[in-house]
Amino acid sequence: MKKEKVEQQFTALFEEVKQQGSFNGVVLVAVGGEAIFCEAMGVAEYYDGSARDLTMDSMFELASVSKPITALGIIRLQQLGQLHWDDPIANWIPELPYPGITIRHLLSHTSGLPDYIELFANVWDPTRYARNEDVLQMLIKHQPDPLFAPNDSWMYSNTGYIMLAILIEKISGKLYGDFLDEQIFQPLGMTRTKVYNRRVDPGPVPDDYAWGYVYRIGHGGYVLPDEVPELNYVQYLDGLQGDGMVNSTVGDLLRLDRALNDDEFIDPMLRQLMFSPVKMNNGETFPYGMGWLIEHDERLGNIVHHTGGWPGYSTWFKRYIDRDMTLIMLQNGEREHGYTQQLVKSLEQIMAGEEYDVPRPLEIKKIIPLEPKNVEAQLGKYRFASETEESFDVKVYVEQDKLYMKLDNGMRLSLLPLTSTRYYEEQTATELEFFDSEDGKGMHLIWYTGDEPEVGMSL
Repeated sequence: MKKEKVEQQFTALFEEVKQQGSFNGVVLVAVGGEAIFCEAMGVAEYYDGSARDLTMDSMFELASVSKPITALGIIRLQQLGQLHWDDPIANWIPELPYPGITIRHLLSHTSGLPDYIELFANVWDPTRYARNEDVLQMLIKHQPDPLFAPNDSWMYSNTGYIMLAILIEKISGKLYGDFLDEQIFQPLGMTRTKVYNRRVDPGPVPDDYAWGYVYRIGHGGYVLPDEVPELNYVQYLDGLQGDGMVNSTVGDLLRLDRALNDDEFIDPMLRQLMFSPVKMNNGETFPYGMGWLIEHDERLGNIVHHTGGWPGYSTWFKRYIDRDMTLIMLQNGEREHGYTQQLVKSLEQIMAGEEYDVPRPLEIKKIIPLEPKNVEAQLGKYRFASETEESFDVKVYVEQDKLYMKLDNGMRLSLLPLTSTRYYEEQTATELEFFDSEDGKGMHLIWYTGDEPEVGMSL
């Protein structure tokens, strides 16, 4: 891979991306720990009719890219001899009403713990900020059913990483953020990294902070998620830590990337364990280690990575181990996840020495006024079911002259009319369509979520 040619291709790609106006964030590509491309594009903060631009040193909330860092905190405790992978978490959290879970299960998403976000959407007082201890107490009080017995299956678990943050505090005797600062951030020179809950933390906002915005057609463009009613959970869940809330920069994450190759920082046997697929009780494996997803690409070799998504932020941290290459992408105003995926694909095509495809420009949706008489037949409950996925129900309803769809987990999605039967949903950047079946079985709802649309039947 010729460095000059690659740099020229990255620059040319982002010139076209800039013209499209669909990207707001910072991208860094490194080879052997040396940044060969770094571009900051877009706005860090809107204020008083003006704007402050992003820089290469802008600090972003990492969302779930916090999870590899939480896992690394647990690994540091293991290196200090204060825990072992197969220790029951009941040693420190005996009141948790889900027996048989070990630290390894939490790290690898095989604990079977129920989803706290769904629980809070249904029973939490949204005027209060939740803390990690509240998650524990809510599980004790309501005891929702486990998803499966420990290590019987794999299911991505935000709850599990909240429990890991609680364990870090109980075992170390220090606050989660203080422990990470002492054991990871300071030793690695990550001076622009901290655990920060911006709505709860009374302290000053960090310098060059990238405020997280969402794009909403009805609001005229970029707004803070706090201004969007269906995203109110960003406020009441802002006090939680472990599954998110580490804030950092592309430069600091590159320092972390280098440290993960350092035998003095991570024992080689531990590194191998971190990046090995988890093995479940039935002998099957899943490509997730300790805080990292694992994949193999025929062009780029073995890869470990994590992504993050939370209203206002979209984050990618990919480490191409065989090539010693790194891709870090931090966004504070993602317009559409599909566009981000295509941009990552374009970057990887350049990294692999291939001709690259420029992402398609985002389509500007033309929203029409909602006609109440047109939606009456569309209101009600629908059940989506398939042979491979678990069924789920949604409720379609009108509130203050707007059409909404509420999911089983409490998430509320706003449906913007494109026609009298077809709608656009901004949060998932998907379209939905209602049609009256000819078989007399009532209204159907098609949700165009991927290659194969999902079909919901009215209940």
